[in-house]
Amino acid sequence: MSENKPKQENLPRVGFYICHCGSNISGMIDVAEVQKYVAGLPGVAVSRDYKYMCSDPGQEMIAKDIKEHKLERLVVAACSPNLHEETFRKAAARGGLNPFYFQMVNIREHAAWVHTDKKAATEKAKDLVRAAVARVRFHQALEKKRVPVDPNVLVVGGGIAGIHAALTLANAGKKVTLVERDATIGGHMAMFDKTFPTLDCAACILTPKMSAVKAHPNITLWTYSEVNKVEGSVGNFKVTVKRKPRYVKEDLCVGCMECIDACVFKTPTFPDKFNQGLGKRKPVYIDFPQATPKVVLVDPQTCIQLKTGKCKKTCAEACDRNAFDFDQKEELKEIQVGAIVLATGFKTYDAKRDHQYGYGRYPGVYTALEIERLVNASGPTSGEIVLRDGKHPRAVGIVHCVGSRDEKTNKWCSRVCCMYSLKLAHLIKEHSGAEVYNFYIDMRAPGKAYEEFYDKLLGEGVHFIRGRVAEITDWAMTPDEEGRLVMRVEDTLAGFVRRIPVDMVVLSTGLEPQADAQEVRRRFNIGCGTEGFFQERHPKLAPVNTFTDGIYIAGACQAPRDIPDTVAQAGAAAAEALALIDAGFVELEPNTSHVIEDECCGCKSCVPLCPYTAITFDEAKKKAVINEVLCKGCGVCAAACPSGSIRQNLFEDDEIFSEIKGVLTK
Repeated sequence: MSENKPKQENLPRVGFYICHCGSNISGMIDVAEVQKYVAGLPGVAVSRDYKYMCSDPGQEMIAKDIKEHKLERLVVAACSPNLHEETFRKAAARGGLNPFYFQMVNIREHAAWVHTDKKAATEKAKDLVRAAVARVRFHQALEKKRVPVDPNVLVVGGGIAGIHAALTLANAGKKVTLVERDATIGGHMAMFDKTFPTLDCAACILTPKMSAVKAHPNITLWTYSEVNKVEGSVGNFKVTVKRKPRYVKEDLCVGCMECIDACVFKTPTFPDKFNQGLGKRKPVYIDFPQATPKVVLVDPQTCIQLKTGKCKKTCAEACDRNAFDFDQKEELKEIQVGAIVLATGFKTYDAKRDHQYGYGRYPGVYTALEIERLVNASGPTSGEIVLRDGKHPRAVGIVHCVGSRDEKTNKWCSRVCCMYSLKLAHLIKEHSGAEVYNFYIDMRAPGKAYEEFYDKLLGEGVHFIRGRVAEITDWAMTPDEEGRLVMRVEDTLAGFVRRIPVDMVVLSTGLEPQADAQEVRRRFNIGCGTEGFFQERHPKLAPVNTFTDGIYIAGACQAPRDIPDTVAQAGAAAAEALALIDAGFVELEPNTSHVIEDECCGCKSCVPLCPYTAITFDEAKKKAVINEVLCKGCGVCAAACPSGSIRQNLFEDDEIFSEIKGVLTK
């Protein structure tokens, strides 16, 4: 430790602290040399090194020195400010110093971890620290501002993630609006027959939660609705929701379904989307018997009355509650919320993109989601495994990793394909007694009881062939292959190419972002990764937060995940929203930009540059206006302003130029 007096008059007294970070920093940087070097810089009153500066003893040492040595500025050289800037600001405050009289230098990522030459890394650390000591003299005392938080929450998406998040928040006493674009909540899970690895009935564990959402006094459920516009910022979002017409009054319909029986179409005629097109429905329909809300829906694309106005309207006549309203129009509703949970889910990979598997060309090729509906007791075949021609398959091949772990399509692992392939193998064998072949690249079963489930399948006589299927054809080479599909695959364990005739092929398709993920991202002003899934603030420390405060993500809209992980993440997102709301206010970082009105020329060049839509233009004053609640301190506007009228706290000219001078001056 070195102590001295400021060598020049009127210089603030600076305390300097350098962290060893175990061996992360000290392994590449001579910490003692940097500490001694800084002790000789003008204005430095205290210079110390410590093994773990972020630890409680390290922080206490800083707070104690501030009081004992009357420090007026603080510089800490350690790791990333993302991790510990707030830690040292609090230490400064405990010592009685304004937290913004502090500057942090990242000598771990910026020096120790990117150098292999210890001498060069040490010299770079000296340069960085010297610059910080020079700039911190010009820091100004700043204060965080508080804004109140609206206690209501919006949950977008009615799958299992949205359902769980909404129930968690509502059970905590918060008013929740749950918006779902489909006519019913339930999402993909509602289409499943059973869940792995316990083989629970999916409907049995999901529908009670769906009913709880509908019945909960704190939840407003808006299905067949979409978020149209989002304004405002953390704590005070104004959201416009578009409610599409059902042509049936929700508050009158009781779901008796007599209108469906009375429809002028005597038999179901149109492809049933919920059953993946394997069944038919009428123009007036309900997705499935446990749909929530249990309210029928009229399809304007197929309803004669809505298309031509010349129908007998037997459906409406059959309704003794007069629930039908063919004149319904689209409605826009505005709500005010303090936090938003996005749980918009995923879409499955389009198997037609892999032409070699013949999906859409061979009737015997199905996707896994289609098989989910076939084995489901409420599905189009009441759980009977039959081909499109009505025959029962004698042999079934299941192809893993279709649209995942593939350089030509999607590189990422979809995490659930291996396990749901095993589940479907079990169910197909149970329902049909067919021979089942699993074609896999690697078997991935990392969850609780997942490996045991794999072992169970091995004992059930399901065949496992390691190798990516090269082609599926109907070209027969032997009498046994005639009239069947032939799967050609290199068995990488046996070391030869095999031809396996089957009657049915199941393609285990991967998970992708929703088709409108980019549009949703822009609407909510959050980020996406390169693959299109929503971007979390930090993969380990903030996995449900986004870069827009007050907006949280849960479930497969962030990345592929199974049901247990989705529910856990939904609970975490709800907890983050609760923490925000229960605090009653949010503190704003003061490193925001502001406009010097007298100097603003009104050119508007800053307005479109702001990535957070924080800048508007006051037409009356002809000046730019920055909303400090929305501003994230990125500095784009300050750098681009041609008149120099936009300034940013903590990045004033004096601070920046002194830092540059500090780097360049030896």
